[in-house]
Amino acid sequence: MKMLNWQKPRLERRIAGSTNRWRFPKESFSGDLLALSQLCKSLSIDFDEALRSPDRVYVTQIQKLFTENLKNKAIQSGEADVILECLGYKWELHQPQLFQSKTLTRLYLVALSRSTTDPLRELDKLLRAQTPGKSKEPSPIKKMTISLKINDPLVTRVAFASALKNLYMSEVEMNMDDVLGVLASAHILQFTALFQRCVAIMMNGLTPSTIKNFYVAGCKYKEEQLTKACEKWLEMNLVPLVGKQIHLRNIPQELLHKVIKSPSLFTFSEFHLLKTMLFWVYLQLNHKIQTIPIYETVLAFFNSFPRKCAFLDRDTGQCLMPLFTCLRLHGITRGKDLEEIRHINFFPEAWLMRITANHYHALESGGDMAHLKDLTTQAVRFGLLFTQEYTTYSKTIAVYGFFFEIKGIKHDATSYSFYMQRIKHTDLKFPSTVWEHSPVSLRAERLMKYEIRAHTLVDGKWQEFRTNQITQKFGFVKPSCKSHALKIQTVGIPIYASFAFIFPVS
Repeated sequence: MKMLNWQKPRLERRIAGSTNRWRFPKESFSGDLLALSQLCKSLSIDFDEALRSPDRVYVTQIQKLFTENLKNKAIQSGEADVILECLGYKWELHQPQLFQSKTLTRLYLVALSRSTTDPLRELDKLLRAQTPGKSKEPSPIKKMTISLKINDPLVTRVAFASALKNLYMSEVEMNMDDVLGVLASAHILQFTALFQRCVAIMMNGLTPSTIKNFYVAGCKYKEEQLTKACEKWLEMNLVPLVGKQIHLRNIPQELLHKVIKSPSLFTFSEFHLLKTMLFWVYLQLNHKIQTIPIYETVLAFFNSFPRKCAFLDRDTGQCLMPLFTCLRLHGITRGKDLEEIRHINFFPEAWLMRITANHYHALESGGDMAHLKDLTTQAVRFGLLFTQEYTTYSKTIAVYGFFFEIKGIKHDATSYSFYMQRIKHTDLKFPSTVWEHSPVSLRAERLMKYEIRAHTLVDGKWQEFRTNQITQKFGFVKPSCKSHALKIQTVGIPIYASFAFIFPVS
């Protein structure tokens, strides 16, 4: 066999005690098999022994050597070269396809080293037989049997068969119900191209019913891209979508904790987020419930506990403390909502006293939120979910007697703007729904620090738009009554628009 030119590699020397050990740089094997053999000899490494421990000579490089030489080889339809015993089945495979999997490559090399006295010759014979134009008649290659044990419960025979099929076909249709099993199979096979394809399918297939399993799989296989996609999707959809479905029960506490701590979390109001959390706790404790209950049912459940001890102070509630300390309960200012919080007997008395005291001091000082300093982590939040059906959408909010309209406008097919403006309580169209049981402030000006954000999903990627953190005095007449507008260009729908603010000491 004619040896190809190859450059003598740089070696990294590692000393452990008195023993010298050598490691090949990853670019070492740029030549053919004979070059590989000669390199081993130059380092006093037995090539046969190296094949018995394939990782020592970088399976990735051997795999690359073969796949590059065999990539133009047509898919074979004749007798198989390799029999794979796995999951109680015998799978027939051909070598050009087998080398796409690092796991199967390693198993094949180990089997080859054990079944022949000259594994180098067998590898060379394989390479010559498969290289286009080398020989019209295939050289006799010894058929190998390899065995793979799988303990991952996600790997089913159907999913594993689909993964092996992808060795032969690049665009195999994949059912969303099977993608988890195919991902697990690709992980075991170390079939990188298929694994990443599964990840992409899962990232584009996030729904209330799939979010839990996809997130758990991302953690299990240490695929950060997938776990981050799950976290981001849930930040936007926890309150408006997942919180209204029975699938809320399946959200892991760890994931829920990350999401509710995120400054990017979308919610219609702080009270909407609290209600979602109460639903989640209820579903954790009532496993037989198969449909999302009405809110009154949840209230009645927590009110059924003896009133001598708040729910979070009980043994059952102690482990949930980290979740509820992340909530911005200070942002719940509506009188009726505060009455519900006290009546439900869920929060410790010390929490309720602190909330009441903060509200009292804010009202006494004309709305100043002296206890709030950081807009990112402490702001009061309100949100608009701007969907396809809207050309204009607005909502009126009230905080400490100050009334604001938060608004979104669609200007054309891709142009939108979002802003907020102060309004007089006498201008409210439906006053009873907004300021019933609420004070009314007649102050001419109100200092506010605010930020407006918008998120939307376009081609599987989240777009984020935001204003700077702005401090502004709001009056009753233009232009002082209107905030800076967040203007965006996007084809994404829906748009999750968030308005976050605090009233600094004025």
